[in-house]
Order: sequence, then structure tokens, then C-alpha cells
Amino acid sequence: MTESAEPPAPPVSAFTAAAVGTIIGFGGTVALVVQAGQTMGASPVQIVSMVTALCLGIGLPGLVLSWRLKIPVILAWSTPGAALLAASTLNHSWSTAVGAFVIAGAMMMVVGLIPVLGRLAARIPAAVASAMLAGVLLPFVIKLFLVFPTDLALAAGLVAVFLIARRLAPTWALPLVLVGAFAALAVRGQIALPPGTGVFGTLSPVAPHFELKAAVSLALPLFMVTLVSQNLPGLVVLRTAGYAPPAGPLLLSTGAATVLLAPFGAYGINLAAIVAAICTGPEAHPDPQRRWIVGVIYGGLYLVVALLAAPLAGLFIAMPHGTLALITGLALVGPLLGALGGMLAEPKDREAAVLTFAATASGLALFGIGSAFWGLATGFVALAVGRWVKPPQPRVRPAP
Repeated sequence: MTESAEPPAPPVSAFTAAAVGTIIGFGGTVALVVQAGQTMGASPVQIVSMVTALCLGIGLPGLVLSWRLKIPVILAWSTPGAALLAASTLNHSWSTAVGAFVIAGAMMMVVGLIPVLGRLAARIPAAVASAMLAGVLLPFVIKLFLVFPTDLALAAGLVAVFLIARRLAPTWALPLVLVGAFAALAVRGQIALPPGTGVFGTLSPVAPHFELKAAVSLALPLFMVTLVSQNLPGLVVLRTAGYAPPAGPLLLSTGAATVLLAPFGAYGINLAAIVAAICTGPEAHPDPQRRWIVGVIYGGLYLVVALLAAPLAGLFIAMPHGTLALITGLALVGPLLGALGGMLAEPKDREAAVLTFAATASGLALFGIGSAFWGLATGFVALAVGRWVKPPQPRVRPAP
């Protein structure tokens, strides 16, 4: 009787791909997550809880889904969702924001449970969704240039690092910007941790408070940008890599993780797109049938990051606002470029897209509802008018 052969050990590339994905996913936009928490009125302890909960929501479900489905399920927090929160001007309380997170996660669960809703969501005009996202992101990219008059050397240096790295090593552009920023702050003696941060990640629950205005101005746009800009592209990345991802269970799982961890500050857990491309290709693991191991390693690394979330988040909480604005703005150049491209890709939808973009970027607030909702409303109205109101046809005179 022959013994069954043990599965081969994962190649080094599986560990390096997972490590690179973790560094880029966490380091690239954690500054934006911190800024979102500050805008929503979270205390430093609550922001640490926010980062800890997000890392747990990425790590544990991603690890389990990868192992159970035998495909590399790479999760992330919602970068456009964080930008949406950080751009809010409505001064919601933290408990009200947490209520909006619960609603957004529940909406994602509903889409995962009802297949027809998933198919309808996939038909949302990409131009309008991309235009809303571009309108949310634009102010952050503009703000990075407002730092130049007050800190010319740091601003010019970080922009130079970003531009050069984008040409030579695009994947590492944002980590290199972070290294440059912390090096400059270290030279200036400006690196510190806020008091009471601690060494390990902590979870600080807040009872959610539900408000209709927050549901409309925060939860609905948060759900929309997470679905259209993160989950749907994440499914496409998995299909491109040769897998058949079960969309319903994946959306249900990420929505459930968001709902369960929302009281601790997790505003949006979803499928990754850019990071997933790093972890799902043949460079990560030569055997497609064993590539799910990369997802397990990636999830495990995020659990380690969750353990150390307090000092990692604390560095950004204590960072000077100008430096935080620089890092955030540079981190969003790539997403803004992609959103602008999607917004203008379809010629017949460009008018609706431009109106959506302008309304969202304006910061308009009516009846206590923020500009992201009004941008979507403007775009859908413009699309409806374009579809349903037909120009008059020229009369054809009969031949004499």
C-alpha cells in the first residue's frame, strides 16, 4: 500500500507576492483611512479600532474563503469608500457613521443573496459611477498641491519620488513615498505616537445610530462605490486569472464581515482589484490549482498587521496634516486617473458623466444630504433624459 504524496511546499513566490500585496494594500492608503476616521469624528482610540477591525475583516474572511473555495480570494478595504468618508462635510457623529457602515454592508449582503440584484448592479452605467468616484477623489489630489506654499521642500520631494517611481517601479511608488515621508519627518524630529495608543491593535465598539440622512448621503454612495469600483473589478480580476468566482457568496461574505465589524469602525470590506492582480497571477504561484495558498498567506499577514495596528495607525494619526494630505493625494492619483478614464470612455454618456463629476466635486449639500448622492442623482436624471427624450425628427417635404 503506497502512501499518498504530501502536497508540495508553497514556493517562495507565494510568500513574496502575499507580502508585496500586504505592503501595498496597507501602506498605500492607510493614511486615507486615518483621514476618513478623523473627518467622521473618531477619536485616536477609535481610529486604531477602525484599522484593527479592517485588517481583521480582510485577513480572517480572506484566509477562510481562499481555503474553502480553493481560489486566491484577496480582500481589501474600500479605498474609494474611505475617500468618500474623508470628503464628507456633513459633520455626522461617529456613531451615526457606524450606522451608515452597517447599512452599506447589509446592502452588499442583499446583493449577494439575490442574484438578479447582482446582475442589475453590473449594469449600472460605468460612466456615472466612475464620475462620482472621480468627483470624490479630485479634492484630495488638489489638496496635495496646496501644501507647496507651506512646505515646498517636502511637497516637491515627495512628488518627485512618486513620478520617478511610477516610471521605474510603479508597484512600489506609494511605499517609496511613505519611506520618503517618514525619513523627512524623522530628520525633522516629527515622528511620534499619540498618547495612549498602545502596542497592539484594539477593538473599541460603538453602538450604531441610524439616521435617514446618513443612510442616503453616506451608506448608499458607500455601497455604490464599493460595489462598482472594488467588488465588480475584483471579480473580473479573478475571472481573468482563470477562475470562476462565486459572486453571490463572495459579496455576501464581504457584506457580512462589514456588518459584523462595523461597530468597531470597519466601514467597507471588499474584493481587491489591483492587489489581487499581484496575488492571482502565475508570478505568485505557477500552479493555478494551488494558487489559493497565496490568499491564505495574504490573510495571515493581515492578521499580523491587525495585531500591530495601534503603532502603525498611530504614526499616521500623529502625522502633520500637510504630510498626510501629500501622502493621501499621491495615493489617489492612480484611482483618479482610472475614474476619469471610465467616466469618459463611453461618448454617449459623457454629458451625464461630466454633470455627475461636477455635482460631486462641488461639495454640494442639500437637505442635509451630501454631494455624492446629488452627483449620482444628477447623472441618472441626465441619462434618463438622454434615453427617453428624443430630439424632433426633421420633416421631409414631399417631392413636388
